[in-house]
Amino acid sequence: MQTSAHGEEVVTVVALNVERDGGENTPAGGLPQRWLDAHHEILKPLNADVILRQEATFSHLEDERRMKVAGKLLGMKGFLSPNGVGRNPTALFVRPETFPVCERVTYNPMFWRTPPTIVSAGFADVPEAELLLMSWHAAFNSPRGREREADEITAWVDRMERRGGFIGGGDRNEEPLPDGESVSPIPWETVTDHRHLAHRTNLAPDGSRVSCRYFDRTLLTCGLHDAARYAAHTLGQPDAIGPTAGHGKPDQGGPRRIDGIYVDGRIVRAVLAVNVVDTTGISDHHGVEVVLSRRGLAEALRREHQPVPLDRAVAIPSPNRAEATA
Repeated sequence: MQTSAHGEEVVTVVALNVERDGGENTPAGGLPQRWLDAHHEILKPLNADVILRQEATFSHLEDERRMKVAGKLLGMKGFLSPNGVGRNPTALFVRPETFPVCERVTYNPMFWRTPPTIVSAGFADVPEAELLLMSWHAAFNSPRGREREADEITAWVDRMERRGGFIGGGDRNEEPLPDGESVSPIPWETVTDHRHLAHRTNLAPDGSRVSCRYFDRTLLTCGLHDAARYAAHTLGQPDAIGPTAGHGKPDQGGPRRIDGIYVDGRIVRAVLAVNVVDTTGISDHHGVEVVLSRRGLAEALRREHQPVPLDRAVAIPSPNRAEATA
């Protein structure tokens, strides 16, 4: 059990995209330095209970060698997704002391460029409740693909509304809705990477380009909450919504907040803090750490409180605002 600076026992969830899984093995067959740094310098010190990993590119090779090494190093049980057309699996690690029961959820991955890793877990403090954990990496190249993937997530959220709780996260490959964000929207007229322009925008009726934001809007509309946004605006933690990717890429619009963790309307009440984890020199994405009250998570899974209400302005925006935040 972890006891934090908040004066109570906590459960922590970390999302981290490790660029190309740290790279290929060394010529001698050793694990690459950036993979080692990500696990020894970033993930192990965080001592997370759940890790949502993206770009587990080489982790299916050598009988899942990297998954086994990571699991032993971190003291966690690892799960790896099927390898889709993106050839860049996702992974998910669970601390067995916190979630003594955890099983892979099988599903049809045909709608995903990079299939998510989905795990059904039982929290030690509320073993009778199911907690669905999900690590995703939305399609980098297709607005329509990301829309379909977001829609698939809503089906899992719908299932858990009747059965327990939901925590999911990873790389959206899209900006969030702009309201209350500290990172200004991308001025697309200044972007010179035209492939990126095609991947991340939609055409507005006036012919201008607007940022794709369907992924974030859809998850919020179906009742999930962006833990970082909640921490920034409800808990007074503005650094929670700092940029997570795009550093050193001015041709793509510069730093963006495209990585995040979403929780259901009851679990969000348990959020104590959200931190952007600096991974400079190790990955092109910073990590996201969500610190939950252990007591609050148990109360959420027992459904002792009503969910935090949906922001109706997100679900049913005015016509002009809907167009501007497509």
